[in-house]
Amino acid sequence: MSTTPPGLGEPRGPWFVSPDLTAAGSPTARPGPDGGPAAGDRRWPRLLLTGLAVVAVSAGAGGTAGHLAARPDAGPEVTGLVPPPSASADPIASDLVAAAGQVLPGVVSVQVRGSGRAASGSGFVIDDRGHVVTNDHVVARGGTVSVVGADGRRLTARLVGRDPDTDIAVLRVDAGHALRPLPLAPTGQTRVGESVLAVGSPLGLSGTVTAGIVSALDRPVRLGGGTRQPAVQTDASINPGNSGGPLVNTRGEVVGVNTAIATLEGSGSIGIGFAIPIDRAARVAERLIAAG
Repeated sequence: MSTTPPGLGEPRGPWFVSPDLTAAGSPTARPGPDGGPAAGDRRWPRLLLTGLAVVAVSAGAGGTAGHLAARPDAGPEVTGLVPPPSASADPIASDLVAAAGQVLPGVVSVQVRGSGRAASGSGFVIDDRGHVVTNDHVVARGGTVSVVGADGRRLTARLVGRDPDTDIAVLRVDAGHALRPLPLAPTGQTRVGESVLAVGSPLGLSGTVTAGIVSALDRPVRLGGGTRQPAVQTDASINPGNSGGPLVNTRGEVVGVNTAIATLEGSGSIGIGFAIPIDRAARVAERLIAAG
């Protein structure tokens, strides 16, 4: 994969294959809207640091994933420590726990196989008809699409429609599988500084929840087709495989669709992630559903 160029650029790579997928081929940078390499001026206004770049957090062919193991030499339990505070003494943490429990049943892993390549990302259910929102760059390469629910069920999904310009795509599974739709945050209610959770399948680790805050609103970032769009900025940890997953508030309402991260000199996440505001994502999804 080529080195990430300086400047906030159009989202693409890093690509990653979930551990339960198989794919042939080598890592490939995400193509631009015309099918060739992403092009155009990727320099951000000079007020930003040189070397800052935005990359998609989808996952595609050629990546690898590790795993965690308990230390075999772990020592005996230490006694005499101060006990943790009760849940009532930590209302913010309690709110986040409740929000995670509410949204996890409606979040899915999105997996794509085809033409010797594989890709994976995340998505979430938006209605009781089985429609699932994800990022366009997760499914843009084509192939057979399936989703894996929180209960481990793998369901075949049909691509309803794509919108490369806004980086939104809609899938559909059989409504009889009872996936839980997530509520959407009311327009204009999201506030800078409020706690949020990023939910999805980073590096193939389904059902992963990370916490942070809304760092900024209406942050202009190049997403999808390359035009600058206002995005929700967050410091909740977002990594490859999170693409298409929801960013939710403490009420369990979706405030955005996780889609990209900022990096410095090709490094990984630096605590600056971007999500498509849910009001825009919902409008695009409704249009795609009506046309599909």
